[in-house]
Amino acid sequence: MSGNIIRHVVVRGQVQGVGYRAFVEQEAHRRGLHGWVRNRRDGSVEAVFAGPRAVVEAMIEACRRGPISARISALDHRDGTEIDLLECMEGDSFSVLSTI
Repeated sequence: MSGNIIRHVVVRGQVQGVGYRAFVEQEAHRRGLHGWVRNRRDGSVEAVFAGPRAVVEAMIEACRRGPISARISALDHRDGTEIDLLECMEGDSFSVLSTI
């Protein structure tokens, strides 16, 4: 993935039940990113994004805003790995996964 990066993101706040995952999926597809998004039982949303550095960084900034009904209290991100991407559903470039 020359010139590309992978970032693992966890977003906290009012991010479930407000269309946050759909927002992330739509934005990721629009930007041509690979990865996935899912709700977590602790009320947060987790995502992995892979693509060109500038595009992934812009996606993270979009996640800080979220859809209009979301209220973001914290966004943590770290380097992701190729192993993180393996959770993507086969045949999808970007997946919405089941809650963990």
